[in-house]
Amino acid sequence: MPVRKRDRSPITDAEEAEIQAGIAADPDNPEWTEEDFRSAVPFAEAFPTLTEKLRRTRGAQKTPTKQLVSLRLDQDVLLRFRATGPGWQARMNEALRRAAADLPD
Repeated sequence: MPVRKRDRSPITDAEEAEIQAGIAADPDNPEWTEEDFRSAVPFAEAFPTLTEKLRRTRGAQKTPTKQLVSLRLDQDVLLRFRATGPGWQARMNEALRRAAADLPD
């Protein structure tokens, strides 16, 4: 179930003034000008060797054992597994494995 975003009311003039004062008071991180935006280049172009070092890929599975499938489940079942937190898919797989073991051949 998707999480709803909080309603965000517009900031007040006082809040905007506080933000602008904070920007003006920070010499190490000034607000960008139009010229700054025009002269900006993508990170990969500015630092190509660093980009290669930072790029991560998972790589191929050593022994592919899982198969991607599309499956329709009842909402209550899905919510119950998701509520158990990270790793819910592995727990669902284990529950299906136990159920499959009980099926007649």
